[in-house]
Amino acid sequence: MVIDSHQHLMLPTEFQIEKLDKAGIDKVILFCTTPHPERAKTLLELKREIESLYKILAGSNTKASDMQRMKNNIQELTQILHKYPDRFYGFGSVPLELSLEDTIDWIDRYIVSNGLKGIGEFTPGSDKQVQQLETVFQALEQYPQLPIWVHTFNPVSLSGIKILMELTKKFPKVSVIYGHMGGYYWMEVIDFAKTVSNAYIDLSAAFSTLAARMAVAELPEKCLYSSDAPYGEPLLSKQLIEYISPSDEIRDKILGGNILKLIGEENI
Repeated sequence: MVIDSHQHLMLPTEFQIEKLDKAGIDKVILFCTTPHPERAKTLLELKREIESLYKILAGSNTKASDMQRMKNNIQELTQILHKYPDRFYGFGSVPLELSLEDTIDWIDRYIVSNGLKGIGEFTPGSDKQVQQLETVFQALEQYPQLPIWVHTFNPVSLSGIKILMELTKKFPKVSVIYGHMGGYYWMEVIDFAKTVSNAYIDLSAAFSTLAARMAVAELPEKCLYSSDAPYGEPLLSKQLIEYISPSDEIRDKILGGNILKLIGEENI
């Protein structure tokens, strides 16, 4: 089974499913989103869509508005999951800056009760926000079945990645997916994941094909195929994995086996 382990909700959903069928993808792990760049036809329209994301990363929204946005996004996501259960799994958003008790309550209410398979995407806009993930890690110790997906490309710095590495080591029960394999710092992330059992590497938006090839060669059991659609193309991302995989067995693990095992669905 081919699983794209990271796509954002695209509208209309039928358009997203057409892309899956074209790429030969059986199922997708769907993430919440605020911008919808797939709707943009011009660079100006794309800038307008992405502007909302930049405002979130800059912390310009209030805590209350951010929480309401996440609730709305999760509701939108779960509606799609219920409508197309044979095509999508879901990961859900969790706010930062909550107490441990409130974070656990949020995970129970919005993640577990909705049957979501993990949490994220977290896109820290500063090292401080990476540090704030510690409360989320503490909460996830009670939910070892839920991986956490953290964006590790720009604007996350090397110092931010190192903070995330320390959290990964501090909380060995928590499976941590390093989104976009560390960006410019992919060598550091590969070296780290080789020594820490609960670190996994997302291959979307790889810094180069060389980076993806090295990750596959060094860590075939920990690499996860994904496209980050609509920011990437599912078919092209899949073809890259097929091209760089040294064997059919490794190809099949990266294209679905690894992520199914991680979310506890390997026997489907």
